[in-house]
Amino acid sequence: MTLGVRLLRPPEAEAVARLQSLLDPGVRLTLGAEPGPPGGDDILVAGRPGREDLAASPALRALVVPWAGISQETRSLVAEFPQIAVHNLHHNAAPVAEMAAALLLAAAKLVVPMDRSLRAGDWTPRYRPSPAVLLDGKTVLILGYGAIGRRAAAICRGLGMVVLATRRRPPHSAEPDNPDQVFPPEALPKLLTRAAALLICLPHTPETDGLIGRAELAALPAGAVLVNVGRGQIVDEAALYQALRDGQLHAAGLDVWYNYPAGEDARKHTPPSAYPFHELDNVVMSPHRAGSTREIETLRMAHLAALLNAAARGEPMPNRVDLKAGY
Repeated sequence: MTLGVRLLRPPEAEAVARLQSLLDPGVRLTLGAEPGPPGGDDILVAGRPGREDLAASPALRALVVPWAGISQETRSLVAEFPQIAVHNLHHNAAPVAEMAAALLLAAAKLVVPMDRSLRAGDWTPRYRPSPAVLLDGKTVLILGYGAIGRRAAAICRGLGMVVLATRRRPPHSAEPDNPDQVFPPEALPKLLTRAAALLICLPHTPETDGLIGRAELAALPAGAVLVNVGRGQIVDEAALYQALRDGQLHAAGLDVWYNYPAGEDARKHTPPSAYPFHELDNVVMSPHRAGSTREIETLRMAHLAALLNAAARGEPMPNRVDLKAGY
């Protein structure tokens, strides 16, 4: 039996060729939006499909979003097609976790201002009391213990940190596959008081919007470090700026923001926030690039092939999205 798969907006030819080389013989790949062969497609691979794309094939039973998130527009649209299951890819888990660790270390050690000083020939930071925070033996709280959060947890354990985490569906046991202490989201208020570092790996949903506000930041121990590789809107923008400006937080590493360029022309002159985070020495700023590496398309094609091959073999497709929860 042949599995019909359509890539609505195919990547570069090299990536398509790699995908083809990894697919089982029973997978028929079609590129672009043109009508497919008789019988239609079983699976559509598209990040932001239109209604016409979902309605084009009566046989369509699954939509694969080729990245880790799913937009509210897509969630609302797919809700009109209850026969179509939605899956996504977690191919970016390793690079995002690595960036989370990089931001954590750079923020804790205040690497950016020291780098800036030495570039100007100024060695005085070397001869002052060090403001760097020791992470070994400290507790990190990871919000979102999914593919990214678990990898980030492993890195933090390697740094000698104690890992606490929240997850919508906590595992039944902490051993051996889950060596960390994992709690339901309702435990957040008590967990915050224990966290010398807060690492946010959550998706943005109605439930996580504004999850970390003024009260939550105040609950953290003085001098905590915050890292956000989830979405900006999970943390209250004004409260975060004020906590950093006033020294309530030691530092933050931020890959996700509150204001993005409206188009290509605005890419060189769009501030990422209404607040001047760029004026603060205790902020490490990254332009939402945590999931991007030279190897990202190779990873994406490998994960997509594994998902499609599972479907072709009659096995359960991984990474099913809970549309109600948003991830």
